[in-house]
Amino acid sequence: MCALKIAETDFLVENSQFNKSKKLSTYYQEFEKFLDFIDTLDDEASRILTLQDHKGETRMVTFLLRNHLQGKLTTSTSLVGVSGMAYGTAVRTVNSLIDRGLIVKRAKTTSGKSFSLHPSEQLLIEWHEFARRIQVIISTTLGTSIVNDGSLSEYFYGASYSKSTNIPAPKPLSEKLGLRNELKLLAHADPTFMAMSVLKKQFEELFGNKISSKALSIDRLRLEILSNARRTKSRHDIIACDLPWFGEMALNKALLPLDDLIKGDDLDLADFHQVAVDSCKFEGQIYGIPVQTTPELLVVRKDLFEEYGLAVPFTAENTLKAAKALHNKKRGLSGIAWNAARGTPLGHTFMFVMAAMGRCAIDLPRLGEVFDASNPSGENLRPMLLTDQSYEAAEYLLELLDFSPTSILSMSWYERAKAYADGNVAMAYSATLLAPMFESNPSSPAYGVTEYLPHPHGRSGTPIAPVGGYALAIPANIEPERVKPTWRAIKALTSPEYIKMYIEHGSLVSPRYSVSLDDSVSQRSALIGKADSMARSGVLQYWPRPPVPEVSDLIAIIGSEIHDMLQGAKSVTRALSDAQNKVDALMRKRDRY
Repeated sequence: MCALKIAETDFLVENSQFNKSKKLSTYYQEFEKFLDFIDTLDDEASRILTLQDHKGETRMVTFLLRNHLQGKLTTSTSLVGVSGMAYGTAVRTVNSLIDRGLIVKRAKTTSGKSFSLHPSEQLLIEWHEFARRIQVIISTTLGTSIVNDGSLSEYFYGASYSKSTNIPAPKPLSEKLGLRNELKLLAHADPTFMAMSVLKKQFEELFGNKISSKALSIDRLRLEILSNARRTKSRHDIIACDLPWFGEMALNKALLPLDDLIKGDDLDLADFHQVAVDSCKFEGQIYGIPVQTTPELLVVRKDLFEEYGLAVPFTAENTLKAAKALHNKKRGLSGIAWNAARGTPLGHTFMFVMAAMGRCAIDLPRLGEVFDASNPSGENLRPMLLTDQSYEAAEYLLELLDFSPTSILSMSWYERAKAYADGNVAMAYSATLLAPMFESNPSSPAYGVTEYLPHPHGRSGTPIAPVGGYALAIPANIEPERVKPTWRAIKALTSPEYIKMYIEHGSLVSPRYSVSLDDSVSQRSALIGKADSMARSGVLQYWPRPPVPEVSDLIAIIGSEIHDMLQGAKSVTRALSDAQNKVDALMRKRDRY
């Protein structure tokens, strides 16, 4: 049986050039929903029914199938870990599934000593038929009308809320946090955390505890987390950590692993965007709970494209053509804005664009059209900055310069979004985190006429939306008696009820599927639902900016060298060679390979 191809997002499927894959895209999404349903059904059965011999085979199989659909690697260790069984029992169960022809072993190395696991054709056939029968059974036995044109589109299994139920307002905690002084939060200065600041009094009432918060810019926040880790006792209880930093923070023992706290609680990780959860992991342990998922997208003015008779661009080539056509100095309009400021901003741009061209900036293992960023080490950390895709990315950025604002080489996240919101550019690469600047501002020329697209892809690339955002974490050096109260606070702050509150107070990002199904949320903006669609279809990915410990240095090095190139101080080859050599020297100095 052919493997299911990762589908495009819903809005891409609606475009004529993707009509051929529409049936496959829909089925892919519906089959993932079915797997979520089986997991939820299994959880409820084990929680409510007094079964004597409940097994973990179902959990293993749904995990294996989901990884298969998403192009992720499955190992014996990961199946054992997800089963919930005792180690010996889990190992015997995996071997039994292999012996019965349901799982296929595939050698990962030429020596044949290391294997990956995959569903057999028999297993795929069985579960596709199971999914078909379950759809019919639910429709007929429960008297619901969820089967619509052969799909489950009107019903969502992976969350605790159905579309017909609004998320209620948060309730006060049954018991106060019980901290002897303030709950101290270290945050990032963005709309979500600004909404938290506005809601501070309400949170204090709900928690029964005073709260203090400190918001910093992205670079200062990273330095503060590392500085705090060197203290004997943490200055903070909750830390907002940028998703790609988790490898660095875990390696520096800055954060507390949360696995035991999650296992001892009822936190529903299946309701979170999986790429956001994966970004919070390092060497198999989870260090944070996502509080926002903010993909970087290409935003375009639909009214201008219609005025100029242009189709919205899905490829890098067509983006350049559109930028050239829309660039009009007499009208005071530039074609496109993007992060081109030296260092961190431009480093992000280059890595994201290179990913859209078809390759990660380091040598991650390839899994079909995506890359495995789950646990890179050794040779997988080698830089790949002298590849066809890196040259394609560099030349693309050089061409964009001609159709960008004159201040482009000093533009970063806020400036590019503001240029778009003010009507000074027709297109912009922008994180959805800053979308309220034009999505919620009726005075913006872009208000109500913005289309959100994945990164335009190159010759060997595919549509991709690099994930960003923050997760809430606990510092490793927190006082032991503060751990459990802080965990209770994190659970609340990342719950659907609280995330809905942030959206009602200006945020337009969410890491949870259930939130976008709320009527008031969906009416406020379609953007959150689009991000969910990207997460479900596999367009939302975290490998373009892998959470390896050296990622911040990698970004800074690339951003400096490419800035020299854009200024004309270095050729494309010289800039890429210098970046390659500096990253290689960094990795060698740290004995990474």
